[in-house]
Amino acid sequence: MSNSERKRREALIYHAKPQPGKIKVVPTKRYTTQRDLSLAYSPGVAEPCLEIAKDKKNVYKYTTKGNLVAVITNGTAVLGLGDIGPEASKPVMEGKGLLFKIFADIDVFDIEVDAKDIDKFVETVKNIAPTFGGINLEDIKAPEAFEIERRLVEELDIPVMHDDQHGTAIISSAALINALEIADKKIEDVRFAVSGAGSAAVSCMNLYIALGAKLENIAMFDADGLLHKGRTDLSPMQARFRTSKHYDSLAHAMEGADVFLGLSVGNIVTAEMLRSMAHDPIVFAMANPTPEISYEKAIASREDIIMATGRSDHPNQVNNVLGFPFIFRGALDVRATKINEAMKMAAVKALAELAKEPVPEQVNIAYGETKLTFGKDYIIPKPFDPRLIAKIPPAIAKAAMDSGVATEPIEDWAKYEDELLHRLGADNKIIRLLHKRARTNPKRIVFAEADHLDVLKAAQYVYDEGIAIPILLGNEKIIRELSEELEFEGNVQIIDPKKNEQKAKRKHYAEIYWESRKRKGVSMLDAKSKMRERNYFAAMMVNEGDADGLISGYSRSYPTVVKPMLELIGTAKGVKKVATTNLMITERGPMFLADTSINIDPSARELAKIAHMTALTVKMFGLEPNIAMLSYSNFGSSDHERAKKVDEAVTYLHKYHPEINVDGAVQSDFALNKEMLAEKFPFSKLAGKEVNTLVFPNLDAANITYKLMKELNKADSIGPIMLGMSKPVHILQLGASVDEIINMAAVAVIDAQEKEKWQQRKEEM
Repeated sequence: MSNSERKRREALIYHAKPQPGKIKVVPTKRYTTQRDLSLAYSPGVAEPCLEIAKDKKNVYKYTTKGNLVAVITNGTAVLGLGDIGPEASKPVMEGKGLLFKIFADIDVFDIEVDAKDIDKFVETVKNIAPTFGGINLEDIKAPEAFEIERRLVEELDIPVMHDDQHGTAIISSAALINALEIADKKIEDVRFAVSGAGSAAVSCMNLYIALGAKLENIAMFDADGLLHKGRTDLSPMQARFRTSKHYDSLAHAMEGADVFLGLSVGNIVTAEMLRSMAHDPIVFAMANPTPEISYEKAIASREDIIMATGRSDHPNQVNNVLGFPFIFRGALDVRATKINEAMKMAAVKALAELAKEPVPEQVNIAYGETKLTFGKDYIIPKPFDPRLIAKIPPAIAKAAMDSGVATEPIEDWAKYEDELLHRLGADNKIIRLLHKRARTNPKRIVFAEADHLDVLKAAQYVYDEGIAIPILLGNEKIIRELSEELEFEGNVQIIDPKKNEQKAKRKHYAEIYWESRKRKGVSMLDAKSKMRERNYFAAMMVNEGDADGLISGYSRSYPTVVKPMLELIGTAKGVKKVATTNLMITERGPMFLADTSINIDPSARELAKIAHMTALTVKMFGLEPNIAMLSYSNFGSSDHERAKKVDEAVTYLHKYHPEINVDGAVQSDFALNKEMLAEKFPFSKLAGKEVNTLVFPNLDAANITYKLMKELNKADSIGPIMLGMSKPVHILQLGASVDEIINMAAVAVIDAQEKEKWQQRKEEM
């Protein structure tokens, strides 16, 4: 099976399994008792109906309207696929709904309308508009898209935006502002060469003109050539860009131009065309998936180029997800009657300003950067930047209020920002960041139980996604049979430790192992025998540099797998006892729990060390640890030795690690309720802070809690993450799911990346 066919099959399975589609409706109220049902429907539902009948504004008080957006299309311009019809467009609209939810916590109904006629389409949307707080028009072909949006904006009293037009315009405008600043050019002076004259290109140039670009400095091309004064085949929106200047071709127009904007087709611009442009040229090659000129070819053509594309694998991605979720979020939150030019311009300026602010370490880590700073390779924020939700919606809301289209103005901006940050607590952004970071520098990870179907599925995923370079360990015959069943193809190393071809390697590993353990009762015969066991063999691979990390434990008990790791790999310098932490993806955000797997009843000093190692791991994920040392008592309220142990651990941490934000002993409810903690214990280092790390007094408490959270709350879990090992070794829970194995593989990669950096720094000293 070819790579393209495998990707096609994978995409189809993703959309079809385990249930068709990508979004669903879930209840937000209780529904367990007869009383609940009588309130949800008849007779209780009559009361809010009557209140809304008295005043239509009450619909926002009693229904989901205020957080509900319709993503609407007629399927006439779907992605690069063209007019494929409303049914075929539905997967795209569901995908847009998914992005609305995960980036801005906005609920979506996707609606596919079988109407190409403008009047019919507009009438349909107007008839269903009372259901929604906003309308996102999507994948409607030009020129109809212009007229449809214009009419709906005029005739409806809720926000309406055609994202294909304005999304790219807003994001690229922010990039343009910053690129011009870096190039030390003024927008009113620069000359533009534009490839493409569809809705996105026209909207981009309209917004650039609003920023100060001169119409006479624009040369726009469509498939038939230059938009010149003699053209009579243009829509009214395109006709604005007809020029009296003469250009034989796009190449001619690019000679001496300052800015190239591409929203057309791939590979139509050459290196020679870029070299003909003015000094410090700004090149936005945004055709997807293939830009008008590849990033590699463009930056090789000249050193002074400032470039953006629509791709995520290059700097400066012009991605609409930087705009539409946050624009609608701000508009909904002030109940704006429309999305006007002032609001779009506010989004442009907020995005441009955000790129100049110091980048959170979490973003640097996710993108594998030492330090992202404003410059040629960073002119717009990254899509995973957690500041977007708190930066863009307030700018939109303020612009709506200032321009008179907000019907529910915001008064407490600090409270509003806090609400925005809390909206994203339940999403899996941390997992996306985890995978993104692993891809920046994938490492060789041994899957020590690759002859199990779920383990092999996980290995296939990390291979296909570039998260890791898997090494498959186990029974070769079974691995190959399962690989054929999964259609897992690729240049992947398979090792069966028991086969004759590994005899020399087993002997070599056994000699090294025996040399290190001969005074601890291990004979050479024992050593040779151990090297036939996958976990011993895998550990030696990591020890000897034949792999960068390993994961195991899917089919064996935790103690069985830990033993060879401690014997062969051992702890990091200064660490006497290893520990584990589990990262739980909860409704309030990521939460680290330690120690969940190893230390049964740690001493005060060991508990302090566990907290310190966990803090380092939290920072590895780009988060600032706020650590609560849990107990049944609060800050010395009990003299029992179990409570005093936690108090002593906190005292040690405050003395020797004052840089860590940690406190206790504290009960779990106080730890998780920052208002209650601040009221009762204002002296605490945790007062007013969001705790994201819980250190438990013993293994019973930690392990039981994490498994309860996982099963009762269906919280995703990453872990147990090993703390204190000298090399990247991570042990799965027995029977871990495919997703859990994938996430642990990503953790192993990041662990290897961190240890590699530490070794490099050590060598440089």
